[in-house]
Amino acid sequence: MKTLNLRALLLAFVLCLPGAPAWSAMQSPAADLQWATPVDKTFNLYRMQPDLYRSALPKANQQGELQRLKIATVINFYQRSDAEWLSDPSIRLIHQPLHADRVDDADVLQALRSIREAQALGPVLIHCKHGQNRTGLIAAMYRIVYQGWSKQQAIAEMRGGGFGGQERFEDAERYVREVDLTRFGQALASGACSTSPWAYCALRDKLLDALNE
Repeated sequence: MKTLNLRALLLAFVLCLPGAPAWSAMQSPAADLQWATPVDKTFNLYRMQPDLYRSALPKANQQGELQRLKIATVINFYQRSDAEWLSDPSIRLIHQPLHADRVDDADVLQALRSIREAQALGPVLIHCKHGQNRTGLIAAMYRIVYQGWSKQQAIAEMRGGGFGGQERFEDAERYVREVDLTRFGQALASGACSTSPWAYCALRDKLLDALNE
């Protein structure tokens, strides 16, 4: 116990020194954490776990790779539809366009629920245009909410996992750092569409309920 406390004190001292590197830049996966592993870097395809993959926008000639991995659902956070490249009718398409600079809890709740529901049907691929910012945000929140990672651990993978695009991570990282995990978890468990009762989706649902009474 004394050894562990000494190590913690030394680490805190080092991080407080002028010019010390940022915490996320120093992190590597802890022994019990497994960062996403590369599958096909030509379109930034990585495996997060056996039934969950992340990538950039695939092309038509990469459908074979998805079929080999037995991908059952593709969840797209980019503005363009996957129907432009994906012709395999056996793969379900879910389109949820996101803008990382204005993503909110309602967006992330919807994305995580879509992933979990789709996993019941088989492996899932999540992607945006580059497989970095929007995909990175949702992947980080999946790690935190469903796999018990800390915010720092999830951000470390986002920045150091080899996905590229670190210069665009500011908005995604800000969301992950600032999200209220207690309120987020409560909303997820209750089925609420957002953490705020004043969110557009919550007000819309209340209006619909009132009209149906």
